[in-house]
Formats: sequence, structure tokens, C-alpha cells
Amino acid sequence: MGLELRQQLKLSQQLVMTPQLQQAIKLLQLSRLELLETVQQELLENPFLDEKETEADVADASETLTESQAEEELVRNADWENYLGEFSSTSKQATGRDAEIPEEGMSFEARLASKPSLEGHINWQMRLSNFTEQEIAIGEMILGNLDSNGYLQASTEDLQSMVDASSEDIESTILRIQRLDPVGVASRTPQECLLVQMDVLGYDDPVLVSLVTDHLEDLEKNRYKPLARKFKISMEDLKSYLDLMQTLDPMPGTNFSSTEPHYVSPDVFVYKYGDDFIIILNEDGLPRLQMNAFYMDSMKGAAHKEKEYFQEKMRSAAWLMKSLYQRQRTLYKVVESIVGFQRDFFEEGVTKLKPLILKEVAEDIEMHESTVSRITTSKYVSTPHGIYELKFFFNSALDLDDGSQVGSESVKALIKKMIADEDSKKPLSDERIGDILKEELEVNIARRTVAKYRSAMGIPSSSKRKQYF
Repeated sequence: MGLELRQQLKLSQQLVMTPQLQQAIKLLQLSRLELLETVQQELLENPFLDEKETEADVADASETLTESQAEEELVRNADWENYLGEFSSTSKQATGRDAEIPEEGMSFEARLASKPSLEGHINWQMRLSNFTEQEIAIGEMILGNLDSNGYLQASTEDLQSMVDASSEDIESTILRIQRLDPVGVASRTPQECLLVQMDVLGYDDPVLVSLVTDHLEDLEKNRYKPLARKFKISMEDLKSYLDLMQTLDPMPGTNFSSTEPHYVSPDVFVYKYGDDFIIILNEDGLPRLQMNAFYMDSMKGAAHKEKEYFQEKMRSAAWLMKSLYQRQRTLYKVVESIVGFQRDFFEEGVTKLKPLILKEVAEDIEMHESTVSRITTSKYVSTPHGIYELKFFFNSALDLDDGSQVGSESVKALIKKMIADEDSKKPLSDERIGDILKEELEVNIARRTVAKYRSAMGIPSSSKRKQYF
């Protein structure tokens, strides 16, 4: 077979993701805070982008200017030395300079109140106590190996490899740190943590010590009657021991945890007005973009290379503005469709949530499922019944006896309500919950499905929910 060179024309189609299209897709799935950061970054990098000033901003600026001018006049003309009298500790010239620049010389950190950390709190106590230099060095290594609950995550051998000290010195330092505030910190196990606190408080009852040392797992699983028989005490006496144990803190480091609560800013607000629902997009803090007039005029007399740069930045700015508009428009249409499908939820609450899938919303607004999936990611809506993620409204279906269907989230809400209203001494089993749903609500649900929904909501089993006292 001979080899030869040959030219051939071939016509084909292929999908190419342009950078502009990639940016538009990325904007769809950004959360509200991420979108604000992205827009602010573009404002810094693109000279053709500018932020519109509202009438309120102009009024605030003029008012601030007037106030600053009044303050300068006051500083210039006021006789501060006569006003302060003999309690003035500075001269008139120094007072005038301080009034002009009141915050100069003050560090930024000095204006903030920081939350004390567990390591800093214990280190402060060690240096105020009669700890030796070696004990402080060992203590710093111990503090560096504490978890968020205050437990020591390193063994004595590990600490020996980090600091030049004997195992006896390390153990004695651990014992001293365990008796600092919070008591029980740097313990290795929950038993050790509780025993240290009992020792400091003077609780030396042998039954209480044995319960903590050997029977924490039995207490966790509510095995109260065997424990009462073993120690030959009544259930009332066992309850008094449990009440005493509950005054102890098994996680002494949590009060110094650095984790902060995360607040959700809704992307959309849905209000009920008469018999209809009003949808309002949350654009608070989102800059209103426009093209910079100065650079637009500068394009006319620019050189060839500068003109190419200007055109590139201008196209980027225009595409960003168009993508933001498209994102907000898509979000509005998706929420409008969800309100239409889940109107009973917005009227009465979670128990009326219907089964819904992405395909139904995509067909309703005539968009692709992937677009609906992206726009509902990390987006929240404020409803008359609370704030929910948009993904919450998409749930699977369970069959009813009459042939209709109910949403799984509605069934979860019913299970949660039933467990909240149950008798704590006779909790409902998963099988009994399934029977009640079938008898009263005509929902066909298996016991294992009830267990799955209960576990998903973080609710323990009936044996662990049972209260004996």
C-alpha cells in the first residue's frame, strides 16, 4: 500500500467554550457573597467598568462634606485651652494637631477587641503561676497539640520527641495544666477529663468514680437497671449521680472555640401580598455597573495598540454587565417557577411541599436542566415560613393510597413533628411511625425509609430517645 499526501475538506460542528461563556456559567453558580467579591475584583481590574452613584449616595457625600467642613472650622476657631481649663494635659498647639488627625499613631489592632484563644488563656495562666522555664516549654508543646474541644492529641512519647524532657516531667506538667482554667483541659479521654474535674471539686464517691471510669458507654445507651442492680442502689439514687455528672463539662475547650456562626443573606425574598406572592431579588450591596465615560472618550484618539487594549477591556465590561443581567433574570424566572409549583408550601408550610425535579422547572422556563442546577446552587430564598436553600424545593416523591404523591421533605417534617410530640418515656419506634403515617395520612412508607429519614435529620433511635427519669 503506497503512502501519499492528500488534502481534504471536512465540515463538522463542535461546541467551543469561549472565555466569555465560561464566565457567564461561573456567575450562575456563585453564591451572593462570592458574586459581590467577583464584581468588586472586576471593578478594580477593568478601567471601563464604573459604579453608578445613586441619588442617596450623592446626598450622603454632600452631607459628609458639609460636616467635615464644619469640624475643620470648629478645630480652627475653638479656644480649646480655655474650654479644657486646668485639666488640659497638652498645649494648645498639640491639641490642635490631635484634633486634625485624631487616629494617627493608633494601630489598627488597638481598635479591635479580639476573642481570647484557649492556648493564649492557658499560656497566660502558666506565666502567672510558678511554672519553671522547662515546664513552660513543655506546656507550649502541649498547647500546640490540643484540639478544639481541649483534648490532648499527642502521646507522651510524641511530646518527648518535640521537647528535651523526661516522661515524668511531661506527665507532671500535664497534671498541672489540667487543673488550670478550664479544668480538665489537656486530658486524653473523656473519663480522664471528668475525673480531673471531680478531683478538683472534691467528688470522691466510689460509685460516682466507677460510673465515670467504667460505665460511660452503659450510661450513653441508657442501661440504667443493670447499673442499679450492680451498685445495689435505687433508680432515684442513680438519677442523683447522673444529675451530678451533668454539672461537669466533658468538652472544656469549646468555650474558646474560634469557629464563628455563618449568617445567610437571602438572594431572593418572597412576600405574600393579598392572594398573590411578590418576588424581589436582593440587590443590596451589589454595585450597579456602567461604562466609564472618560475611557470611552479616550478610545477615539488612542493609538493602535492602546485601542486594541481598550476594545478588549470594553468587550469584557459589556459581557460582565450582560452576564449579571442574565444571571438575575434566570434567578427570577427559576424562583417564579418554584413558587408556581410549590404554592401550597408558600401558603401553609413544609408539610405541603410537593415532589419536584429539575426537569419540570427547566421545561417550565424553557432552559436546560444544567442551568437550573447551577442557578439553584448556594442560593437562598426568604419565604413566609423561613429561609431555605433553593435545592430544598426539589425532593423525591412518595405514593399515597389514592394514587397521588407527596414530597419526601413533607414526610420528614411530619416525622419530626411526631417525634417532638411523643411521650419521652414511650418513644415511637420506626415501625410505629410508619404505621401512623399509613393509617392517618395514607402514606406508603417502609420502616427502613423512616429510619433513613430520621437519621438524615440527626434524630436518634427510639431506644436512645427514651427517658427513664
